[in-house]
Amino acid sequence: AVQVNVTNQDFNQSRDSSRGIFVNQLSTICETVWTLALHQTFLLLLVVGRWLLPIGVEITRDQLSQLLLMFVGTAADILEFASETLDIEDVKNYVLLNAILAVWTWSMLQFPLDLAVQHIGCKPTASARRIPSLLFCRYSAELWNIGVSLFIQDGPFFIVRSILMGHFRIFNQLLVFFTAKNILVLTLQLYRLAVITLDFRATILQKSRKGEVSCCPCEPYEASTQATAEQDTEMKEFIDFPVREESQAPSKDQ
Repeated sequence: AVQVNVTNQDFNQSRDSSRGIFVNQLSTICETVWTLALHQTFLLLLVVGRWLLPIGVEITRDQLSQLLLMFVGTAADILEFASETLDIEDVKNYVLLNAILAVWTWSMLQFPLDLAVQHIGCKPTASARRIPSLLFCRYSAELWNIGVSLFIQDGPFFIVRSILMGHFRIFNQLLVFFTAKNILVLTLQLYRLAVITLDFRATILQKSRKGEVSCCPCEPYEASTQATAEQDTEMKEFIDFPVREESQAPSKDQ
């Protein structure tokens, strides 16, 4: 019995000593390294977990592959924002630190949604044929991507980086580079939004001349379908400017 007690004591002492060595080794690692490792692991789990989840009825395998590729790029941008802003030595203000973490958390809201690769259908009703509904029906995925960039990812990231440089006078090479990148992305997204609007306006102008109305311009049109008086008035107001230009063009030639 004495030998058993001695053996148990030796085992407990060796276990405590090994545990103390392991804790000491972990304590030598920098806290920022742990934070960055947790961020990286969390983002990887989000992408891999979305891949392993059931596909569902509303999304195809092709759309899922596109969504996962988008998630990889988005996760890289979010990781750059977290690692680049939290590693700044001058960021000691807890309010600013909480604001950075709040923006980082806000940017995570785009991962649970699959709207970036889905086109939302609309029912052939009078309210669904209004100009905003038609625009959203045809370009639902593109508009969602633009909204995510402006209000969830690049827009908030640009605001935080601008505050760091403008108010706190923090400048470094990476901060300036990523701020310029956010400005470029926001400009391109606004340009894309303008292109989509002009293309949709041209489509409505072309189909209104033929007297055709459809629930969604990207679907086959219903032949010989006349719009209601409210729809005609709304479409005329939307395309009034191009029609006037074209109506004045022949008079100049004459």
